[in-house]
Amino acid sequence: MSSFVWGPVMLVLLLGTGLYLTLGLRLLPVRKLGYGFRLMLGGRKVVEGHEGEITPFQALTTALSATIGTGNIAGVATAIYLGGPGAVFWMWLTALVGMATKYAEAVLAVRYRETDETGRYVGGPMYYIRNGLGGRWAWLGWVFAFFATIAAFGIGNTVQANSVAKALEGSFGVPTLATGLVLAVLTFLVIVGGVRRIGSVAEHLVPLMAILYVAGALIILGANYSAVPAALGMIFTDAFTGTAAAGGFTGAAVVAAIQFGVARGVFSNEAGLGSAPIAHAAAKTNDPVRQGCVAMLGTFIDTIIVCTMTALVIIITGAWTSGETGAELSALAFETGLPGGHWIVSLGLVVFAFTTVLGWSYYGERAAQFIFGPRIKMPFRVIWVLALVVGAIGNLGLIWTIADIMNAMMAIPNLIALIALSGTVFAISRAYFQANKD
Repeated sequence: MSSFVWGPVMLVLLLGTGLYLTLGLRLLPVRKLGYGFRLMLGGRKVVEGHEGEITPFQALTTALSATIGTGNIAGVATAIYLGGPGAVFWMWLTALVGMATKYAEAVLAVRYRETDETGRYVGGPMYYIRNGLGGRWAWLGWVFAFFATIAAFGIGNTVQANSVAKALEGSFGVPTLATGLVLAVLTFLVIVGGVRRIGSVAEHLVPLMAILYVAGALIILGANYSAVPAALGMIFTDAFTGTAAAGGFTGAAVVAAIQFGVARGVFSNEAGLGSAPIAHAAAKTNDPVRQGCVAMLGTFIDTIIVCTMTALVIIITGAWTSGETGAELSALAFETGLPGGHWIVSLGLVVFAFTTVLGWSYYGERAAQFIFGPRIKMPFRVIWVLALVVGAIGNLGLIWTIADIMNAMMAIPNLIALIALSGTVFAISRAYFQANKD
């Protein structure tokens, strides 16, 4: 089933939608990248009169908390193991066009957001489908919410808990059950405070850990700077020839590099899934385009920066031919390149996974609330923390496969909505930049 849903149709739909939006926006994500960073830095402050729940910067870090996770460490390693170094090229391509996808998602999320029964701002694909496409398409919003609720327990819960548990067991001998229980308790203490507490935790943890992780990778790359050009060359070459570490090094078809590169790329940056706009809809802003420019940075930071660091370390150290996969492969690569480097991976995995669990708890809760109403909040939070324990002691291969399937199923209605509402995104964007000559 995973092979079917991530077959040619899904790859064309994901990349095609991103390319269509990129061209329709006249390469806006690339042209306005610097403008987006300026907005991000200024978004730490609340502008008087702007309505929402959290600052634009907190919205970005909350979205990043859900994207910078095991996909950047275990996901990149798995993609290289199964699809070869060439899979990284397809991750890059997914990210470049995914910036336009993420931009459009956030624009629509803010444009069509609502306030719920408690006065909180809510939004995301289920809302811009219902409010943007009209009542006849409300069922499609329900379909997205249904799959998003289930997908949250894969990509944002059990996969994260499993990767953390395996990493701590392998590095420090911590029992997987103990890891699951501690993770569950810490998660509940944060998510019980809602999006405001999640945003507050994310804006401090995410930048700190991302900087430390990238710094560790840069030290390794700096010590092996002469090997970096060859590693980059291998990524570009193998993207069209196919070489995988799996299967006795007999080589893999190019389709494997494409399939695992795109699948792991989407798993990492979530462009097209429709998850990030749920966080951006809560931002304190009165302009959809401004939040869209901040949102698109999430894809750039996650895949072009963090995932690339992981991939280059794995390739230049030669660890990708070791037979290891997942987080173990990343840990081996960092340890090979820097004595004690496995500590960077272990600490990064724990913090990244924890923040991902926090971010996705909000996504899943909002999706469930769209279906069941506000009364589902506390039951959902209880089930969420219990699932962390199950994920910690589960089977990694099965959990990754289920996560891939659920990602695809929630992406389909979101991508349909993005294409149908693309005219609105283009019109809003043109009007904004004609009025603001930044």
